[in-house]
Amino acid sequence: MALFSFSGKPAAASKDDQTSRLLQNFLGGYSIEVTPRTAEKVASFRDILPEGTRVYIAHIDGTPIEDMVRTARRLADEGFPVMPHFPARIIKNHAELAGWIARYQGEAGVTQALLLGGGRTTTVGEFEDSLKLIETGLFDGFGHLHVAGHPEGNRDIDPDGSDKMVMQALNWKQAFSRRTDARVAITTQFCFEAVPVIAWANRLADEGIDLPIHIGVAGPARLQTLMKYALSCGVGPSMKVLQRRAKDVTKLLLPYEPTELLSELAEYKEQHPAFGIEQVHFFPLGGIETNANWVTENGGAAGRPAN
Repeated sequence: MALFSFSGKPAAASKDDQTSRLLQNFLGGYSIEVTPRTAEKVASFRDILPEGTRVYIAHIDGTPIEDMVRTARRLADEGFPVMPHFPARIIKNHAELAGWIARYQGEAGVTQALLLGGGRTTTVGEFEDSLKLIETGLFDGFGHLHVAGHPEGNRDIDPDGSDKMVMQALNWKQAFSRRTDARVAITTQFCFEAVPVIAWANRLADEGIDLPIHIGVAGPARLQTLMKYALSCGVGPSMKVLQRRAKDVTKLLLPYEPTELLSELAEYKEQHPAFGIEQVHFFPLGGIETNANWVTENGGAAGRPAN
């Protein structure tokens, strides 16, 4: 008599399988950041990015607007929604801002913008921060307006190390989001540790700020590269993650990958569905293609390229 065997009964999903599933869900709809210079190195974005991936274009001080618009047009022609940066402190005046917007809209069909103060302590013109940009009214009609978030603080805005001014600004932007048709969200600086990110996002919720959060994450890169960018960008306490790695000779020469950080955030999101992080935004510090390939390998359908 044949015996029923239960050896083929599907086993409960392993912890690794569950983590992989959560990570794939968390990576859905991710965005990525380029500059005109880094974009030139990519032969085809459709070969490496999923359909509809939002691509931010960072406006580094000194970059000609012609290069920015050309990059926006190229990405739009490849079918990707484009979100150029508008760093307030490098814009001279109202006329220059209006000119930039007209060129982005007229030549590349741009309807999205990331508004931020910019990585400098002084202004070259009449705009000190993103609030001043919004108050011009020139962004009326945009579909998406994102503003900067700083889970570990920003000493350019709060030199005393507090977050008093940052929180005041976010409250103003929260109020603005309720009177505009644009979808307003917070896109953050990159960091390396989940605990402070979770605490910061929950603090915003406690303060009544419910703008969706697009969490900034550094893509795979060499440790030395990450530490250089982290220092120049003012990354705070989560730098200790990199410092610990630098002391571990078994990991020192291996590239950093954001798997642990994203898996912890994904697991927290699974346990707390109302958690404010909506999407992941990658800073491809180790290269755009390296970053995109990592998502393809770890993101399931969320990382499948358009072509």
